[in-house]
Amino acid sequence: MNEQAKCGLFTREGAQVPLQGVEVSGELLGGHARVRVAQRYRNEEKKPVEALYTFPLPSDATLSAFSMTCAGRRVAGVVKEREAAFRAYDDAITEGHGAALLDQERANVFTAQVGNLLPGEETLVEVEFLQTLTSEEGSVRWMLPTLVAPRYIPGPVHGDRTGHGSAAPTTRVPDADRISPPQGPVDYGLRMDLLIDVGRDVVVESPSHRLTVTKEGTRTRVNLQRDSLLRNLAGDEVELNRDVVLTLRNANPDVMLTPVVTHRKAEGPGTFALTVVPDLLNLAAAPPRQEVVFVVDTSGSMAGDSLPQAQAALRLCLRHLREGDRFNVIAFENAFRSFSAQTVPFTQRTLEQADAWVAGLKAYGGTELLEPMVTAMKAAPDGVVVLLTDGQVGNETEILNAVLAARGTGRVFSFGIGTNVSDALLRDLARRTDGAVEFIHPGERIDEKVVAQFSRALAPRVTDLEVRFDGVEASELAPATLPPLVDGTPWTLFGRYAQAGTGSVTLKGKSGREPFSLTVRLDLPSLSDRPVVEKLWAAERIRGWMDAGLVGRRADAMKERIVRLAIEHQLATQYTSFVVVEERQGDRRASGTPETRVVPVNAPAGWSMFSQAPGDTDDELEGGLMKAPTGMRMPMEKAKRMASKPMPAPGAMPGAVGRSRGGAVPPSPPSMSAPAPAPALAPEPTTGSSFQAEFADGAGPMGGRAAPMERREQEAAKKEKGGLFGRLMSASSKLLTAPELEGRPSSQAAPRPRKDKAEVVYEQEEVQPLSVAEAPIAAEDVGSLLGQQLANGLWAGAGEGPEPVRQARATARVLLVLLREGITSSHPLHGAQVKKAVDALLALAAQLTQAPDVAELALGVAWLVAAGPRTRGRIEQAAKPLPGLGGRMGDSAALRQHLETLATR
Repeated sequence: MNEQAKCGLFTREGAQVPLQGVEVSGELLGGHARVRVAQRYRNEEKKPVEALYTFPLPSDATLSAFSMTCAGRRVAGVVKEREAAFRAYDDAITEGHGAALLDQERANVFTAQVGNLLPGEETLVEVEFLQTLTSEEGSVRWMLPTLVAPRYIPGPVHGDRTGHGSAAPTTRVPDADRISPPQGPVDYGLRMDLLIDVGRDVVVESPSHRLTVTKEGTRTRVNLQRDSLLRNLAGDEVELNRDVVLTLRNANPDVMLTPVVTHRKAEGPGTFALTVVPDLLNLAAAPPRQEVVFVVDTSGSMAGDSLPQAQAALRLCLRHLREGDRFNVIAFENAFRSFSAQTVPFTQRTLEQADAWVAGLKAYGGTELLEPMVTAMKAAPDGVVVLLTDGQVGNETEILNAVLAARGTGRVFSFGIGTNVSDALLRDLARRTDGAVEFIHPGERIDEKVVAQFSRALAPRVTDLEVRFDGVEASELAPATLPPLVDGTPWTLFGRYAQAGTGSVTLKGKSGREPFSLTVRLDLPSLSDRPVVEKLWAAERIRGWMDAGLVGRRADAMKERIVRLAIEHQLATQYTSFVVVEERQGDRRASGTPETRVVPVNAPAGWSMFSQAPGDTDDELEGGLMKAPTGMRMPMEKAKRMASKPMPAPGAMPGAVGRSRGGAVPPSPPSMSAPAPAPALAPEPTTGSSFQAEFADGAGPMGGRAAPMERREQEAAKKEKGGLFGRLMSASSKLLTAPELEGRPSSQAAPRPRKDKAEVVYEQEEVQPLSVAEAPIAAEDVGSLLGQQLANGLWAGAGEGPEPVRQARATARVLLVLLREGITSSHPLHGAQVKKAVDALLALAAQLTQAPDVAELALGVAWLVAAGPRTRGRIEQAAKPLPGLGGRMGDSAALRQHLETLATR
């Protein structure tokens, strides 16, 4: 192994890197978490060294303490202006003292420098941070990132290095060398000891790691279990190659939130945090038409599990749209291509075409996110942009500013898929556009996460918020610009108060065109001991100032204001750093300048480009993923090499219509054809769009068979195996016996193709009538059933009668099955699709006059599954001509029994 390959992995004398392990401890208490990350360093060399470790913390964390323990002596750090902190550190090292410096590179990337580590001596460096915990859908979620993953670094190399990273600074990412730690095999691991105390028992689970959970009365202690396949890690250590994710469930989700939390000493102002979880479901009237653009990452890092997850997520998102909405899909890597040149109406035809186009996406290339996001926002400046990505990018600020410049009132909703995604960028996009972000970790059900997130994107919301205090006075509110209230999503307001007292706070805004008002009691005590609230308030104030985007003298004044507040409350920011100095005497005082040892990090778990066969090495290209250390297996180098090859001019390639950026558009890799657009979907796109029409399964451009082979195979398999919907709509099904659905007597059975015994799910038997409400249904069948919903919100049906009658009958039966599983329009995951079906049945009611039994069934089921009083009132009005329903709508049990009788006729 050459010297370059050993750099950062081992010292020049062959000793291990100084970092011995990382330990996480802390408490999850009520509405916040207080977490300590301890890094153990030990110098095995014969002379003093300096260790440099780049590591992540949650992007919404507030750093509250930093300390160093040497030879049994603990020294606390202090916050200083960034350059002043570096000078203090550098002076201490030069004079032979021990010192540690903590710099914030990005909102979620930090660098620890520990200088003058003495031979044979162990040093413990501790970082403490605070987080606000919120409850959603009955659970609390806590996430800790464990490594700084590789990032896509665009732009030509430019500028001097100021860090030890693998990537060089570029014109677009000038700090690339400070956010790109070297990668390689590491021997250090992670331990965790977390205490959860929320006043009652909770269920703790993790989709990312195996846990050891110990009950201590009403408190719960959580430890990680050792990765069984890792023989090089000791005890209960795990690899630092994926996020640690915990979920806490309780029967009463409100327990996890304290509506008003305060802190006030005997002298000085007090600080409060007000949290509201709005229930806006009953405010929803007819939803406005939406314009949605989906942006899907198809870069090389998606080649593992991420791309199939993104495709499944997108398929579910599409089915939440309504007829009359408009949409488009953009797939990106080094370049980008679009499903259509412009947004198209959401219909059954465009839904099926989009399904086929998405199914043909392949993972390849880099993560050039800037242009596709700007294109999407320009296409829907006042709509919704949905981003699905697993990528790390270096030019977060450039992307954020460009998206905001193209935005009208549009909102960005992001899915961070897999481990080590650019969470700081996604959170900033959500916060600055009044959107939201959802992180989907390996082991989690992606459909549940996607449905919950996308439902929020289309959920009722209150905008143009104003706040008024009565009986008490509040000032220095944070955030200064109030975000909208979104149904079911926690909303927090921080502020200061000079005098104790009891009063109220009123929130006023608009839900669509209707006024909204909410009043909350506010008790502000004269004494309260929750210092975490004060730090969280200061951190929120600083975030607002950082987002102001000032220039010139005002920017300089704002920087001074940020530095003052950060030093007062001891917070690390982009302008302030923690520094700690251990003054040494005698033999413990070092002489000379210590050599720097850069600590390597793991490759992210699930990133297949780090585990496939290696390709030939190339010289560094402009942009691309940061270069891996020599010896790493990284087929992305091959993708970069292919991306540098010339591409035929537009028109020389079948269907090539335009390009997304300057330079050559990278060709598809061998055996990876790009998805073809839907045939005859829209006019030819103009130059500048990245719409590509390539051959699909031998079909000609823009015509013939548009669906790729995988799609046709899936459809064939679906037809052969059936599924819940097929069984539901079949007279031979054991789930429902509705003979008229197939237009046959119940004694007849539909012919079934013969299959191997291992593949047989339901054997044909003599049918016995069975009530809808008694039929069992598996969780996976619920998803399959919902996946058959048509674009108009109904389900397709067979049997007698015109199409509206068949669809109304089939939809009512599906809703009855879902009702048995407790799925109504208020369901946290599937409620949006149920409400879509209810609205569709209401719109169809006028066409059911010739089939009164079907009309009774449809409107009666719609009433049962509708949660809002307004919707139920509309249903009752539509049901007035139906005498069979009028007297039963006040008695749910009698109505349900009547409907089940109708359903099995």
